[in-house]
Amino acid sequence: MTAGPDRPLVVLVHGAWHRPSTWDAARSALAALGYETRVVALPSAGRDPAPTASMYDDAAVIRKELDQVDGPAVVVAHSYAGIPTSEGLTGATNVAHLIYLAAYLLDDGESMYSRHGMDVPADTTGLFPLMGSPGEALYHDVPRDVAARAVEDLVDQSLLSFTGTVTRAAWHDIPSTYVVCDDDRTIPPALQETMAAHATATRRWPGGHSPFLADPQRFAALVDDIIRSR
Repeated sequence: MTAGPDRPLVVLVHGAWHRPSTWDAARSALAALGYETRVVALPSAGRDPAPTASMYDDAAVIRKELDQVDGPAVVVAHSYAGIPTSEGLTGATNVAHLIYLAAYLLDDGESMYSRHGMDVPADTTGLFPLMGSPGEALYHDVPRDVAARAVEDLVDQSLLSFTGTVTRAAWHDIPSTYVVCDDDRTIPPALQETMAAHATATRRWPGGHSPFLADPQRFAALVDDIIRSR
């Protein structure tokens, strides 16, 4: 697959407990702006994910997807996906830009647990529990009918995936933009700000954790503006 410099391929990577279908509305909005998109299905999330599916497995799948792309690509990583995206795309010469959307943007040697000052549990098998009231945490500003469907589509997430430590973060070598969601009720905006300090540039979204569902057209316009401003 070949992309052009004016309209690079946009690769979308979903967060924990989600599936590729979470991007459907955003893909349609990006297509209306002339962008071809691809989505990555992370093995750590699913109706019955392998309990041994790790962040490194997710990173390998992301890298495999990008290895099939000729020409420039822009990768949008949401929430948890920021970790395997940073891990998997180090040295990827066809990635022109990384967009971290309310995402974990970690440095070398960091994990989600260390970022939160938590100890990794002794037993890392099984599933990481979904937060209480996911509709409020993830979709509080999403249209009610869309949010209800999104909650129904949430899947299980392996616990092991949250414990992986970044070995070499791709953002050291690939330009990046961090989108801080100012009314996020999942990853506190103050925490997002500290991670955004690693990025080349920072943008702001005046809403919650899932802009691609809250307002797909406006989200697509933001991605387009970031791409054009590189």
